[in-house]
Amino acid sequence: MAAPASRRVGRRARAVPRARSVEDWWGDRLAPGGSGYHLLQSDSMLLVLSEPGPARPRAQRRAARRAPRRQPPPGPRSAAKPKPKPKARLRPEPAATPTPEDGPDAGWGDRIPLEILVQIFRLLVAADGPMPFLGRAARVCRRWQEAASQPALWHTVTLSPPLASRPANGRVKAEKKLLASLEWLMPSRFSQLQRLTLIHWKSQVHPVLKLVGESCPRLTFLKLSGCHGVTADALVMLAKACCQLHSLDLQHSMVESTAVVSFLEEAGPRMRKLWLTYSSQTTAILGALLASCCPQLQLLEVSSDISRNSIPLQLPVEALQKACPQLQVLRLLNLTWLPKPPGRGAAPGPGFPSLEELCLASSTCNFVSNEVLGRLLHGSPKLRLLDLRGCGRITPAGLQDLPCRELEQLHLGLYGTSDRLTLAKEGSPLLTQKWCHTLRELDLSGQGFSEKDLEQALAAFLSTPGGSHQALCSLNLRGTRVTPSTVSSVISSCPGLLYLNLESCRCLPRGLKRAYRGMEEVQWCLEQLLTSPSPS
Repeated sequence: MAAPASRRVGRRARAVPRARSVEDWWGDRLAPGGSGYHLLQSDSMLLVLSEPGPARPRAQRRAARRAPRRQPPPGPRSAAKPKPKPKARLRPEPAATPTPEDGPDAGWGDRIPLEILVQIFRLLVAADGPMPFLGRAARVCRRWQEAASQPALWHTVTLSPPLASRPANGRVKAEKKLLASLEWLMPSRFSQLQRLTLIHWKSQVHPVLKLVGESCPRLTFLKLSGCHGVTADALVMLAKACCQLHSLDLQHSMVESTAVVSFLEEAGPRMRKLWLTYSSQTTAILGALLASCCPQLQLLEVSSDISRNSIPLQLPVEALQKACPQLQVLRLLNLTWLPKPPGRGAAPGPGFPSLEELCLASSTCNFVSNEVLGRLLHGSPKLRLLDLRGCGRITPAGLQDLPCRELEQLHLGLYGTSDRLTLAKEGSPLLTQKWCHTLRELDLSGQGFSEKDLEQALAAFLSTPGGSHQALCSLNLRGTRVTPSTVSSVISSCPGLLYLNLESCRCLPRGLKRAYRGMEEVQWCLEQLLTSPSPS
C-alpha cells in the first residue's frame, strides 16, 4: 500500500514548477510585493486596493497557496528521495511598510494638498451640485472627508425626500428620516448656504425651515416646489433669521396668502425676486405689492398651468409701475389678463425704465392689445426680450411704436389660437427693419403674413452695413407662407443661424418641412433648396 503514496509524492514534486498565471503576471506589475497594495480580480475588471496592514511578500503568499494540505502517511517507501526542486529566483528584500502604530500608508489622495482638493471639489459641485457627490466623497478617506466638509462647497442645495410617489405613511417616514440627518448636517455644513430648494415636502416643512433659520444666516434664495403646510410663522421666522434673503419662489406650492403677505411685510424692503402660482389668493399678494412693500423688486413672475382655466387677472398697470419702479423682468404666463382701464383724463404711468424682459405668453388667445402694450412699455428703452406668444391682437404697427431700439428676442408665435381671429397679412417688414441689427431670435410661427410680405421682411437680414454679419441665430417660420427663395437667401446671409423651423410651410417642397438644429443641418437645408427644382 506504500507504492501509491510514493507515486503521489512524485507527482507533487513534478507539479511544483508550474507556469505563471495571468494574475501573478499582472500582480507583479500593478501591485508588486511590499508596495502595500493587492490585486482583486472580478468578472470584468482588475482592482488595485490598498492593504490595511503590513503587506506580506508575494513569495510567501505563493508558498502558502502551494503548500500541500496534508502529509502522506509514513511507510517504508515514503523515504524515497524525491526529485530536487528547482531553485527559486532570488528577490531583494521588500521594503518595510509602516505599521499601524507608525500610521497608515498615505495614498495619492492623502498627498494632495487640502486647498487643491477643495478646488477640485468646487469644480464638480459647480457642474453637478453638492449632492450626492460630497456625501460619497466623504467616505473615501479622512482627507476627502475634511475637504467635503468645507462649508464653502455647500452654497447651493436641493433637498427632496425619497419615496415621493409612495403612500402618505411612506412619505412621512422618509421626510422624518431625512429631517434627522439634517439636524446634524445643517449646523456643520450649511453655515455658508446661499440657495436652498425644497421639493415635495408634505409634512415636515416647518421643522426644516426652523433648522434653516438657525443654521443658514447667509441664505439669499429659497424655493418651495410642491410643498404643503407652509405657515406664516415659519416664513416670518425665516425672514427675521435670514437677513440676506431676497428671493422667494413659491410656485406649485400650497401656501396661504396671509403667510406670503406676512413674509413680504417683514422682508419686503430687501426683496429682489418673487415667483408665484396664480390662484384665487394671488389678489391679496398683488395687493401687498401694489402697496409698495417691495420697492426694490426686480423680478416678478406669476404663472399658471397650461391646462387650467384660471379666473381672469386684473392688474392695474400704472399702480404696479409706481410700486415697483426698479422692475427688470415681468412675466405673466398662461394667464387670462384683463388690465384695468386707466380712467378718463388719467395721466400715463411712469413706466418701467429698467425693464429688460416682458413675457405675456399664453397657450390661448388673451386680451393684450396695442394700447395695453403701449401702457406697459412706453418708458422701457432697455427692453431686450419681448415674448408675446398667443397675443393675436398685437400688430406690427403697435410694435413699431415701442421705444426700445436694441431688442434681441422677439416671439410672436401663435399656438392653438382660434380660427375666428383675424390675423394681419402685412406689416412684418416694420419689425425686421427696426431690429434687424440686434435680433438674435425671431418667432413668427402661425402668423398670416403673405409670401410677398415675408420676402420683404426677411430681406432686411440680407444687407450687412459695415460688412458685419447678422446676429440672427434662431428663426421660427412654422406654418407661414415663406417661399424657398426667401429661406435660401436668409440662410446665406446669416452664417450664425443655428435653429430654423420650417414645419407646415405650405410653399416649401416635401421633405424640407421640418425643424433644423445646428449649423450642419441648416447648411444641408440650403443645399437642398438650391438643388431642388423650382415649382412650376
